[in-house]
Amino acid sequence: QVRLVESGGGLVQAGGALRLSCAASGFIFGRSDMGWYRQAPGTQRELVASVTNGGTTNYADSVKGRFTISRDNAKSTVSLEMNSLNTEDTGAYYCSASVLYRGRYWGQGTQVTVSS
Repeated sequence: QVRLVESGGGLVQAGGALRLSCAASGFIFGRSDMGWYRQAPGTQRELVASVTNGGTTNYADSVKGRFTISRDNAKSTVSLEMNSLNTEDTGAYYCSASVLYRGRYWGQGTQVTVSS
């Protein structure tokens, strides 16, 4: 079955950096669009960054220039490099896969907390 396992979250001071990783299995990774979403308490889940199976990236305006999404098709992983973090980046971060003919899947999430 489809599995998405996030890692790399934690507590960091404002201005710091974190790198999130998502290990995927159970589907053809190279044919799937991947993304990172986040959800702060009391808010809706929002797209942070995405990368298509062809490598095209898209970012939320709030993270442009600070976050970088990348994928490694050989390892079936997608990563999110986060720099210049601020308190508004705090939330649960979820890896997402849009699997051809099967729909969207989610990981269990990893918490990112940015302290001021």
